[in-house]
Amino acid sequence: MKKAKIYIPNKSPMQSGLGKIDKWILEFETKDPTKNPLMGWESSSDTLSELKLEFTTKELAINYAKKMKIEYEIIEPKKRKIVKKSYADNFLS
Repeated sequence: MKKAKIYIPNKSPMQSGLGKIDKWILEFETKDPTKNPLMGWESSSDTLSELKLEFTTKELAINYAKKMKIEYEIIEPKKRKIVKKSYADNFLS
């Protein structure tokens, strides 16, 4: 079977909150994408590259990969450093 990566996707630039960032994604790695000579689009004959599976926990994603005998790599999310600010801090210094 192909190799897959298990990760939590980054939030979009339009998303300011921390909601909907708790899903783990299992995504297969693609093989050599080719360029369509007519339109110039990138394409691939590999249909697994279009597949993204969502899991609620990392353990469920790992168990699924082991059950289906999928070689996987886990990409751990980076911790965000949250600096709490107050509007009044703009005027105190």
